[in-house]
Amino acid sequence: MTHLRISEAASLVGVSDDTLRRWIKADSIDTSMDEGGRTVIAGADLASYAARAVAPPESGGVLRSARNHFVGLVTAVKADAVMAQVDMQCGPFRVVSLMSSEAVRELGLEVGSVATAVVKATTVIIETTPGASQ
Repeated sequence: MTHLRISEAASLVGVSDDTLRRWIKADSIDTSMDEGGRTVIAGADLASYAARAVAPPESGGVLRSARNHFVGLVTAVKADAVMAQVDMQCGPFRVVSLMSSEAVRELGLEVGSVATAVVKATTVIIETTPGASQ
């Protein structure tokens, strides 16, 4: 079973180390000690808690089939007469969208705008490093 140090676990769910420690104390999330004497949390326990605790962004009453919403800051808009590339920084993640230049104008997207990237993908590639965080 995978066990994660507090800093690793906090990073994975997008909160600070202190927030995760507060969750552990307030919500009695099980932890243990690794061979080095550091506090660790089982990956399965973290996943279960995070699925309940980390709320998706407000949808304004709109129901969506897409589950991946990333609120972020527009960092670049490159547009020509027909198409545009919009780059966003969503926390530690860079999200890039290709859309029509008309859509960029209609949405009022410009560098410094706050927007939400909604991702619905038919293919998601997952990578792991053998032996990592175990």
